[in-house]
Amino acid sequence: MFSKTKALLPLSLFLAAIFALFEKGNYFSAWLSAALIFFFGISALFALWSWTGKSRKLLLIIALALLFRLVAGVVLETFLPINGYQDSEQQQAGYVFYDAYRRDTAAYDLAQSDAPLLSAFSKSENTDQYGGLLTLSAGVYRYLSPDAHRPLLIVLIAAFAAALGIPFLWMAAKELGGEKFALPAALIFALYPESILMGSSQMREPFLISLVALVSWAFLNLEKSRKAALWALGFGFLAMLLISPAIAIFSLIFLSVYKLILDERKKISLKQIAFVLLFLLLAFFFLSSALSSTKLTANSPFGTVLEWTRRAVQWDTYQLERGSGWVQKLFSEMPAALHVPFATSYGLVQPVLPAAIIEPTTIIWKILGILRALGWYLLAPLLLYGFFALPKLDSTQARRIWTWFGLACWFWIILASLRAGGDQWDNPRYRVIFLALEALFAARAWITFREQKDAWLPRILTVEVIFLAFFTQWYASRYYVRFGTLSFGSMVAWILSISIFVILGGIIQDKKKQL
Repeated sequence: MFSKTKALLPLSLFLAAIFALFEKGNYFSAWLSAALIFFFGISALFALWSWTGKSRKLLLIIALALLFRLVAGVVLETFLPINGYQDSEQQQAGYVFYDAYRRDTAAYDLAQSDAPLLSAFSKSENTDQYGGLLTLSAGVYRYLSPDAHRPLLIVLIAAFAAALGIPFLWMAAKELGGEKFALPAALIFALYPESILMGSSQMREPFLISLVALVSWAFLNLEKSRKAALWALGFGFLAMLLISPAIAIFSLIFLSVYKLILDERKKISLKQIAFVLLFLLLAFFFLSSALSSTKLTANSPFGTVLEWTRRAVQWDTYQLERGSGWVQKLFSEMPAALHVPFATSYGLVQPVLPAAIIEPTTIIWKILGILRALGWYLLAPLLLYGFFALPKLDSTQARRIWTWFGLACWFWIILASLRAGGDQWDNPRYRVIFLALEALFAARAWITFREQKDAWLPRILTVEVIFLAFFTQWYASRYYVRFGTLSFGSMVAWILSISIFVILGGIIQDKKKQL
């Protein structure tokens, strides 16, 4: 063990020497700062891998996850100024996300000033909603890179943050279903394209994704490793509060309900839980649609929350409308009360794969768009099929647990789409925060399909192919006039009609087999 630990230092120095080639400023300074991060990051990953039982499969997954994020980070920073949009300020600076560009620039400015790092929390409304990531980035620049602004250092930390969640997800999955279940869950968690993009950018999502995995493992192991689990829960929730309190609240709600389901003495019904979740979603729709023209008082905390929710959803829907001519046309043809439901539904299919393939753009954005969309269109069918797989589980308790996982996943996905207003960037990045839950539920669905050879996953994939085929034709007709054009309403009608035919045909076929 000691000899292997000693090898971490030369490995870190070697990797840092390669990484520093792509950094700005003095090479020797860049090498030293990167080497320090590599050493602590690799040491932490090695310790966690040893703790999990040293599975070679897990080691390969961790290595690939880290490699993909680092390579993506270097490629994006290097080629965005060349192959990105010339009129985009952040792309010319090597950033995918404008939020990351603003926050990272502000972090370096803070590091170069005489102001204390904690002042980031008092200025959080400018570039960082809560100040946690701004403080961390400023600290890195002040103490590890005072001579030059090196955005790749934050990418390096984000990549390690994303990889550190994999061992916890692995152990949580093993607790729920053994290693055969942990393998697909860890693969989804580590290699999902949207997660790779987040882990290769200066964003808060890679930290939140891993923190959700951490608290999930800790909660599942409260009885077995109480002291370690309590420390992990405390650290996880504290870090969430510094980065995004909303994620801490949702995680706490999810875990609390999960605890109630485990307690046989509590007569909590999943129907009751589903009803509450449905009620909350409808409440959000009501606030953002029916109250869109109502002035809400902010004299109380409740009124403030309502007003903020209404304005946030309204603004995101307005941004969607302003940024797309065909959305403006559709909005002009439908009642105002349907604008938010439409934007939410549109957000559920983002990023749209046919659009990523057909819409003209630069090579780097074309590849990025296709990979992001492909990841979602492979994951979503499993998340839907998970509900069809539930009756095939052996015990009532298992069905209750996994029903709750599925409901929580889709509640968050729909909520993220509602909040993001159909935006092709905000929808996926909000959605991916709870990738740990989504990976566990999708892995459970995949294992059930492999064991049962159920027909419903192919049927769901058939419906998805129908959707993609019609939207591919629709997008092609917009950019290439030689293709015939269907109206948006006609296209939706065709998709729904054929999909209903596939679903009803499947139900009839299953009924005949039971006779």
